[in-house]
Amino acid sequence: MNHSEWRTRRHRQVLGEHLDAYPEYDRVYEEAGLAMQLGQAVYDRRKQLGLSEAELAERMHLDVAAIESIETATELPPIAIIMSLARALDLTVDMHLAPGAEATVTIVASAA
Repeated sequence: MNHSEWRTRRHRQVLGEHLDAYPEYDRVYEEAGLAMQLGQAVYDRRKQLGLSEAELAERMHLDVAAIESIETATELPPIAIIMSLARALDLTVDMHLAPGAEATVTIVASAA
């Protein structure tokens, strides 16, 4: 599915479409939302700690492009990378992924 085929859930409701008609859309939309939440939290925490993208990349043994990808929510990174981010930025990442429930991610910086 390409972006020109995407419609918001509200738009689909207004058109009278069955919301379960596009499970792939819903999966991608939900994943993008989680990636955006994580990316914003990583960016905010990195800035709070005074780290550059290069410094964070060095801490995580990644390249700068990987950090840019995470912060711009290009895609939701694998769990191993999320765990590494949590350690590198002293964050707690709580993801709630349950069938039939809305996926959520809660990110909290450890108290100084």
